[in-house]
Amino acid sequence: MSNHGFKKHTIYKTDKWNMMTVEVQGKTLILREISDQWGEESHTFLSRPEMMHWAENRFSEEKYADRLEEREAILTAFKEI
Repeated sequence: MSNHGFKKHTIYKTDKWNMMTVEVQGKTLILREISDQWGEESHTFLSRPEMMHWAENRFSEEKYADRLEEREAILTAFKEI
């Protein structure tokens, strides 16, 4: 299966069961989140601001209070897409 020139970004990866990728298909961004806890979830965003809003909520300061550097690295990776 070819990716037809779509750009794929790996945002976060600890192992083959805990990772997140974003595939850019024109203006559409498809995020796949794989975790050993929840399986695979897919999110489709129609804009980068929509994706960033999701990411800032998903990786909220409250959830990452003791790991702010990790949170910042993840959000920086999202911003670079």
